[in-house]
Amino acid sequence: MNQLRRSQFMHDANIPFAIGRCVHDEHNVPSAHSHDFVELVYVASGMADHVFEGEAYPIRAGDVFIINPGEVHTYKTEQGNRIEIINCLFTPELIHESLLKELGISQSMDYFYVHPFLDTRERFHHRLNLHGTEADHVLQLLEGIIQEWERARSGYYTVIKLQMLQLLIVLSRCYMGALESKEQRRPARTSLHAMLVRRLTGFLERHFDKKLAIPELCELFGISSRQLNRVFKQETGQTVMDRIHQIRIERAKQYLADGDEKVIHIAHRVGYEDPAFFTQLFRRKVGCSPGQYRDKLEELASHSGNHSLQAK
Repeated sequence: MNQLRRSQFMHDANIPFAIGRCVHDEHNVPSAHSHDFVELVYVASGMADHVFEGEAYPIRAGDVFIINPGEVHTYKTEQGNRIEIINCLFTPELIHESLLKELGISQSMDYFYVHPFLDTRERFHHRLNLHGTEADHVLQLLEGIIQEWERARSGYYTVIKLQMLQLLIVLSRCYMGALESKEQRRPARTSLHAMLVRRLTGFLERHFDKKLAIPELCELFGISSRQLNRVFKQETGQTVMDRIHQIRIERAKQYLADGDEKVIHIAHRVGYEDPAFFTQLFRRKVGCSPGQYRDKLEELASHSGNHSLQAK
Protein backbone atom coordinates (compact mmCIF):
# COMPACT_ATOMS: atom_id res chain seq x y z
CA MET A 1 0.00 0.00 0.00
CA ASN A 2 1.49 3.32 -1.11
CA GLN A 3 1.53 6.40 1.11
CA LEU A 4 1.38 9.52 -1.05
CA ARG A 5 2.87 12.70 0.37
CA ARG A 6 1.75 16.26 -0.20
CA SER A 7 5.27 17.14 -1.40
CA GLN A 8 4.73 14.89 -4.44
CA PHE A 9 1.90 17.11 -5.67
CA MET A 10 2.19 20.40 -3.79
CA HIS A 11 5.61 21.62 -4.84
CA ASP A 12 5.39 24.94 -3.00
CA ALA A 13 5.32 24.37 0.77
CA ASN A 14 3.39 27.63 1.18
CA ILE A 15 0.59 26.54 -1.14
CA PRO A 16 -1.16 23.42 0.25
CA PHE A 17 -3.17 22.79 -2.92
CA ALA A 18 -3.14 21.02 -6.29
CA ILE A 19 -5.76 20.10 -8.87
CA GLY A 20 -5.90 18.12 -12.10
CA ARG A 21 -7.82 15.69 -14.30
CA CYS A 22 -7.13 12.02 -14.86
CA VAL A 23 -8.71 9.08 -16.65
CA HIS A 24 -8.78 5.53 -15.31
CA ASP A 25 -9.57 2.45 -17.36
CA GLU A 26 -8.73 -1.25 -17.16
CA HIS A 27 -5.12 -0.49 -18.16
CA ASN A 28 -4.59 2.54 -15.93
CA VAL A 29 -5.70 2.41 -12.31
CA PRO A 30 -3.66 3.45 -9.28
CA SER A 31 -2.59 0.87 -6.73
CA ALA A 32 -4.27 1.03 -3.32
CA HIS A 33 -2.91 4.09 -1.54
CA SER A 34 -3.46 6.63 1.20
CA HIS A 35 -2.18 10.19 1.52
CA ASP A 36 -1.46 12.90 4.05
CA PHE A 37 -3.81 15.43 2.45
CA VAL A 38 -7.53 15.75 1.71
CA GLU A 39 -8.69 14.69 -1.76
CA LEU A 40 -11.98 15.96 -3.16
CA VAL A 41 -13.06 13.87 -6.15
CA TYR A 42 -15.61 14.86 -8.79
CA VAL A 43 -16.57 12.21 -11.34
CA ALA A 44 -16.80 14.09 -14.64
CA SER A 45 -17.82 11.13 -16.81
CA GLY A 46 -18.00 7.35 -16.93
CA MET A 47 -18.49 4.75 -14.23
CA ALA A 48 -16.31 2.49 -12.08
CA ASP A 49 -16.00 0.97 -8.63
CA HIS A 50 -14.34 3.00 -5.92
CA VAL A 51 -12.50 0.64 -3.58
CA PHE A 52 -12.44 2.30 -0.16
CA GLU A 53 -10.90 0.57 2.86
CA GLY A 54 -11.27 -2.79 1.11
CA GLU A 55 -14.91 -2.39 0.05
CA ALA A 56 -16.06 -1.54 -3.48
CA TYR A 57 -18.78 1.04 -4.20
CA PRO A 58 -20.13 1.93 -7.65
CA ILE A 59 -19.54 5.54 -8.69
CA ARG A 60 -20.71 7.41 -11.78
CA ALA A 61 -20.76 10.84 -13.40
CA GLY A 62 -21.86 13.56 -10.99
CA ASP A 63 -20.62 11.83 -7.84
CA VAL A 64 -18.66 13.93 -5.36
CA PHE A 65 -16.80 12.53 -2.36
CA ILE A 66 -13.84 13.24 -0.11
CA ILE A 67 -10.94 11.00 0.90
CA ASN A 68 -9.46 12.09 4.21
CA PRO A 69 -5.81 11.68 5.24
CA GLY A 70 -4.84 8.08 6.01
CA GLU A 71 -7.81 6.45 4.26
CA VAL A 72 -6.90 3.73 1.74
CA HIS A 73 -8.58 3.71 -1.66
CA THR A 74 -8.25 2.98 -5.37
CA TYR A 75 -10.48 2.42 -8.41
CA LYS A 76 -11.56 -0.64 -10.38
CA THR A 77 -13.04 -0.56 -13.88
CA GLU A 78 -14.68 -3.22 -15.99
CA GLN A 79 -13.33 -4.07 -19.44
CA GLY A 80 -14.33 -1.35 -21.88
CA ASN A 81 -15.29 1.14 -19.17
CA ARG A 82 -13.45 4.29 -18.18
CA ILE A 83 -13.88 7.05 -15.68
CA GLU A 84 -12.72 10.67 -15.83
CA ILE A 85 -12.25 12.41 -12.50
CA ILE A 86 -11.14 15.80 -11.25
CA ASN A 87 -8.86 15.53 -8.21
CA CYS A 88 -8.72 18.53 -5.90
CA LEU A 89 -5.94 18.03 -3.31
CA PHE A 90 -5.56 20.27 -0.28
CA THR A 91 -4.86 20.36 3.44
CA PRO A 92 -6.94 22.07 6.15
CA GLU A 93 -4.40 24.91 6.14
CA LEU A 94 -5.74 26.02 2.75
CA ILE A 95 -8.67 27.77 4.40
CA HIS A 96 -8.11 28.76 8.01
CA GLU A 97 -10.93 28.46 10.54
CA SER A 98 -10.40 32.12 11.42
CA LEU A 99 -11.29 33.11 7.84
CA LEU A 100 -14.38 30.94 7.88
CA LYS A 101 -15.48 32.41 11.19
CA GLU A 102 -14.88 35.95 9.95
CA LEU A 103 -16.99 35.27 6.86
CA GLY A 104 -19.66 33.55 8.94
CA ILE A 105 -19.63 30.32 6.92
CA SER A 106 -17.89 27.80 9.18
CA GLN A 107 -21.23 26.10 9.76
CA SER A 108 -21.63 25.47 6.03
CA MET A 109 -18.14 23.98 5.85
CA ASP A 110 -18.96 21.63 8.72
CA TYR A 111 -22.13 20.52 6.95
CA PHE A 112 -20.13 19.80 3.82
CA TYR A 113 -17.56 17.66 5.56
CA VAL A 114 -19.82 15.61 7.77
CA HIS A 115 -22.15 12.82 6.97
CA PRO A 116 -21.40 11.47 3.49
CA PHE A 117 -17.67 11.87 3.89
CA LEU A 118 -16.80 10.93 7.47
CA ASP A 119 -19.20 8.16 8.47
CA THR A 120 -17.37 5.09 7.14
CA ARG A 121 -20.49 2.96 7.62
CA GLU A 122 -22.59 5.08 5.28
CA ARG A 123 -20.35 7.54 3.48
CA PHE A 124 -20.62 6.15 -0.05
CA HIS A 125 -24.24 5.11 0.28
CA HIS A 126 -24.98 8.80 0.91
CA ARG A 127 -22.39 10.43 -1.35
CA LEU A 128 -23.47 13.45 -3.32
CA ASN A 129 -24.65 12.73 -6.84
CA LEU A 130 -25.33 15.88 -8.81
CA HIS A 131 -27.62 16.26 -11.79
CA GLY A 132 -28.56 18.92 -14.32
CA THR A 133 -27.74 22.52 -13.41
CA GLU A 134 -26.13 21.50 -10.10
CA ALA A 135 -23.65 19.23 -11.90
CA ASP A 136 -22.99 21.88 -14.57
CA HIS A 137 -22.37 24.54 -11.91
CA VAL A 138 -19.92 22.42 -9.90
CA LEU A 139 -18.05 21.33 -13.04
CA GLN A 140 -17.83 24.96 -14.16
CA LEU A 141 -16.39 25.97 -10.77
CA LEU A 142 -13.81 23.17 -10.88
CA GLU A 143 -12.77 24.04 -14.43
CA GLY A 144 -12.32 27.66 -13.35
CA ILE A 145 -10.05 26.53 -10.51
CA ILE A 146 -8.04 24.33 -12.91
CA GLN A 147 -7.62 27.26 -15.29
CA GLU A 148 -6.46 29.56 -12.48
CA TRP A 149 -4.06 26.88 -11.22
CA GLU A 150 -2.51 26.18 -14.63
CA ARG A 151 -2.07 29.83 -15.60
CA ALA A 152 -0.64 30.79 -12.20
CA ARG A 153 -1.04 34.50 -12.80
CA SER A 154 -0.41 37.14 -10.16
CA GLY A 155 -2.63 36.57 -7.12
CA TYR A 156 -3.80 33.16 -8.33
CA TYR A 157 -3.50 31.51 -4.91
CA THR A 158 -5.85 34.03 -3.31
CA VAL A 159 -8.31 33.57 -6.17
CA ILE A 160 -8.16 29.77 -5.76
CA LYS A 161 -8.91 29.99 -2.03
CA LEU A 162 -11.97 32.12 -2.77
CA GLN A 163 -13.05 29.76 -5.54
CA MET A 164 -12.62 26.78 -3.21
CA LEU A 165 -14.80 28.49 -0.61
CA GLN A 166 -17.46 29.03 -3.25
CA LEU A 167 -17.22 25.40 -4.37
CA LEU A 168 -17.51 24.01 -0.86
CA ILE A 169 -20.47 26.24 -0.03
CA VAL A 170 -22.27 25.19 -3.23
CA LEU A 171 -21.63 21.54 -2.40
CA SER A 172 -22.85 22.08 1.15
CA ARG A 173 -26.11 23.48 -0.23
CA CYS A 174 -26.50 20.43 -2.48
CA TYR A 175 -25.84 18.16 0.47
CA MET A 176 -28.24 19.99 2.75
CA GLY A 177 -30.93 19.89 0.09
CA ALA A 178 -30.57 16.12 -0.17
CA LEU A 179 -30.52 15.79 3.61
CA GLU A 180 -33.57 17.92 4.38
CA SER A 181 -36.11 15.40 3.09
CA LYS A 182 -34.59 12.70 5.32
CA GLU A 183 -34.39 14.96 8.35
CA GLN A 184 -38.02 16.02 7.94
CA ARG A 185 -39.02 12.49 8.87
CA ARG A 186 -37.27 12.82 12.23
CA PRO A 187 -38.51 14.78 15.30
CA ALA A 188 -37.14 18.34 15.19
CA ARG A 189 -35.08 18.08 18.38
CA THR A 190 -33.58 14.72 17.33
CA SER A 191 -32.70 16.21 13.96
CA LEU A 192 -30.90 19.17 15.55
CA HIS A 193 -28.97 16.88 17.89
CA ALA A 194 -27.92 14.61 15.04
CA MET A 195 -26.72 17.59 13.01
CA LEU A 196 -24.73 18.95 15.96
CA VAL A 197 -22.97 15.60 16.38
CA ARG A 198 -22.23 15.41 12.66
CA ARG A 199 -20.74 18.90 12.65
CA LEU A 200 -18.67 18.20 15.74
CA THR A 201 -17.46 14.86 14.38
CA GLY A 202 -16.39 16.57 11.17
CA PHE A 203 -14.44 19.14 13.14
CA LEU A 204 -12.72 16.47 15.25
CA GLU A 205 -11.77 14.47 12.15
CA ARG A 206 -10.13 17.53 10.59
CA HIS A 207 -8.35 18.71 13.74
CA PHE A 208 -7.47 15.48 15.56
CA ASP A 209 -3.80 16.51 15.76
CA LYS A 210 -4.57 19.80 17.53
CA LYS A 211 -5.13 20.42 21.25
CA LEU A 212 -8.86 19.85 21.70
CA ALA A 213 -10.57 20.91 24.92
CA ILE A 214 -14.26 20.70 25.79
CA PRO A 215 -14.60 24.41 26.77
CA GLU A 216 -13.22 25.54 23.39
CA LEU A 217 -15.51 23.11 21.53
CA CYS A 218 -18.49 24.40 23.52
CA GLU A 219 -17.67 27.99 22.62
CA LEU A 220 -17.19 27.09 18.96
CA PHE A 221 -20.49 25.24 18.69
CA GLY A 222 -22.48 27.46 21.06
CA ILE A 223 -23.49 24.83 23.59
CA SER A 224 -22.88 24.14 27.29
CA SER A 225 -20.46 21.45 28.38
CA ARG A 226 -23.17 19.45 30.08
CA GLN A 227 -25.48 19.53 27.07
CA LEU A 228 -22.65 18.75 24.63
CA ASN A 229 -21.62 15.61 26.46
CA ARG A 230 -25.23 14.52 27.00
CA VAL A 231 -26.20 14.95 23.34
CA PHE A 232 -23.03 13.36 22.00
CA LYS A 233 -23.37 10.36 24.33
CA GLN A 234 -27.02 9.98 23.42
CA GLU A 235 -26.34 10.03 19.66
CA THR A 236 -23.12 7.97 19.54
CA GLY A 237 -22.78 6.02 22.79
CA GLN A 238 -19.43 7.75 23.32
CA THR A 239 -18.23 10.83 25.15
CA VAL A 240 -16.57 13.55 23.10
CA MET A 241 -13.15 12.63 24.54
CA ASP A 242 -13.76 8.96 23.72
CA ARG A 243 -14.35 9.93 20.10
CA ILE A 244 -11.23 12.10 20.01
CA HIS A 245 -9.12 9.23 21.34
CA GLN A 246 -10.72 6.82 18.86
CA ILE A 247 -9.93 9.07 15.90
CA ARG A 248 -6.35 9.59 17.06
CA ILE A 249 -5.68 5.90 17.70
CA GLU A 250 -7.02 4.97 14.25
CA ARG A 251 -4.75 7.57 12.66
CA ALA A 252 -1.80 6.27 14.72
CA LYS A 253 -2.47 2.71 13.48
CA GLN A 254 -2.32 4.00 9.91
CA TYR A 255 0.95 5.83 10.55
CA LEU A 256 2.45 2.72 12.17
CA ALA A 257 1.45 0.66 9.13
CA ASP A 258 2.83 3.17 6.63
CA GLY A 259 6.49 3.24 7.69
CA ASP A 260 9.13 3.07 10.39
CA GLU A 261 8.53 6.48 11.99
CA LYS A 262 9.37 6.47 15.70
CA VAL A 263 6.48 6.02 18.12
CA ILE A 264 7.31 9.27 19.90
CA HIS A 265 6.89 11.17 16.62
CA ILE A 266 3.63 9.42 15.82
CA ALA A 267 2.33 10.34 19.27
CA HIS A 268 2.98 14.01 18.50
CA ARG A 269 1.46 13.70 14.99
CA VAL A 270 -1.85 12.53 16.41
CA GLY A 271 -2.04 15.17 19.14
CA TYR A 272 -0.43 13.64 22.24
CA GLU A 273 2.36 15.61 23.88
CA ASP A 274 3.11 12.76 26.32
CA PRO A 275 4.34 9.64 24.45
CA ALA A 276 3.96 7.50 27.59
CA PHE A 277 0.28 8.42 27.85
CA PHE A 278 -0.15 7.67 24.14
CA THR A 279 1.45 4.23 24.54
CA GLN A 280 -0.69 3.45 27.57
CA LEU A 281 -3.86 4.54 25.77
CA PHE A 282 -2.92 2.62 22.62
CA ARG A 283 -2.34 -0.54 24.65
CA ARG A 284 -5.73 -0.15 26.35
CA LYS A 285 -7.60 0.45 23.09
CA VAL A 286 -5.76 -1.97 20.78
CA GLY A 287 -4.53 -4.64 23.18
CA CYS A 288 -0.81 -4.17 22.54
CA SER A 289 1.80 -1.42 22.45
CA PRO A 290 2.41 0.62 19.28
CA GLY A 291 5.71 -1.20 18.73
CA GLN A 292 4.06 -4.60 19.09
CA TYR A 293 1.30 -3.53 16.71
CA ARG A 294 3.87 -2.63 14.05
CA ASP A 295 5.73 -5.91 14.62
CA LYS A 296 2.50 -7.85 14.09
CA LEU A 297 1.84 -6.01 10.82
CA GLU A 298 5.36 -6.73 9.60
CA GLU A 299 5.00 -10.38 10.56
CA LEU A 300 1.72 -10.64 8.66
CA ALA A 301 3.28 -8.97 5.62
CA SER A 302 6.23 -11.37 5.79
CA HIS A 303 3.95 -14.41 5.94
CA SER A 304 1.91 -13.06 3.05
CA GLY A 305 5.07 -12.57 0.98
CA ASN A 306 6.27 -16.09 1.74
CA HIS A 307 2.92 -17.56 0.70
CA SER A 308 3.10 -15.64 -2.58
CA LEU A 309 6.57 -16.99 -3.30
CA GLN A 310 5.45 -20.54 -2.52
CA ALA A 311 2.48 -20.13 -4.85
CA LYS A 312 4.81 -19.18 -7.68
